[in-house]
Amino acid sequence: MSHTLYNLRKARLHRSELAVPGSNPAMFEKALNSEADYIFLDLEDAVAPPEKINARANIIKALKEMDWRGAGKTMSIRINGLDTHYMYRDVVEVIEEAGEFIDTILVPKVGVPADLYMVDAMLNQIEQVKGFEHKIGLEALIETALGMANVEDIAKYPNRIEALHFGVADYAASLRSRTVVIGGLNPDYPGDQWHASLTRMLVACRSYGLRAIDGPFGGIDDPEGYILSANRAAALGYEGKWAIHPSQIKMANEVFSPTAKEVEKAERMVAALREAEEQGKGAASLDGKMIDAASERMAKNVLGTNDAIKAAAAARKG
Repeated sequence: MSHTLYNLRKARLHRSELAVPGSNPAMFEKALNSEADYIFLDLEDAVAPPEKINARANIIKALKEMDWRGAGKTMSIRINGLDTHYMYRDVVEVIEEAGEFIDTILVPKVGVPADLYMVDAMLNQIEQVKGFEHKIGLEALIETALGMANVEDIAKYPNRIEALHFGVADYAASLRSRTVVIGGLNPDYPGDQWHASLTRMLVACRSYGLRAIDGPFGGIDDPEGYILSANRAAALGYEGKWAIHPSQIKMANEVFSPTAKEVEKAERMVAALREAEEQGKGAASLDGKMIDAASERMAKNVLGTNDAIKAAAAARKG
């Protein structure tokens, strides 16, 4: 192992992330009562320009009046892009009024680390004035060619950054890719056209201690397509995926949760290696296959996720 090691910045259960337009408060209670681990109240793409100001007010009211944390939700807001005149008021108004109820800010279309610095500096000043007891995290949407070209430097940003999200829709537009459905595969491409980009972003996340989250799948009426997309991300090592419709939450939770069989095997793997260690051995055999220290690290990933799921379920019941 290298002497240079970046530990996980912030562990959060992040299997499903429900996108909720700030301009549609009728959806807030449904989101509150959903099974989503994570919710972002949106001020950006899902909100038309004439509704931006009202959406801010809606979100502030919802954050202050609804018990999101009591429902076991991690709460985020997606602000408008740094190239718009909405962005600074999004940060100032929402954080000053309701920052104590917000866990992270999702920054769209991040292209260079300085984009995060701007939001970080604003948060520093607001937190000092308001005296918040917690530090609000940052999450970056990688959804442009520039963002992907700089993804390693963005992942290395030293303050607040917790996760990167793959924003496939704007990313496809940035690359001028030919797509059939947001997040889906073009049959004219011989394989998965998003694989290289998903892998590059994942490597950046795992190198620098960030969570890796897959973005949207636009086929709301195509559950099989959503599951295929989520399975591809999970196989690579992503820990969660967006849900742009409540019907996608359950699918995300199932795909990114270890099965009972996987948990049981992980427990047996750790036990077998402990027994081998007591005998002075560095490896063991389980179900006819050799396992070693790398196997144990993989097993502990499974058990850690399972423990987080059980803790979240207990918190909701409590």
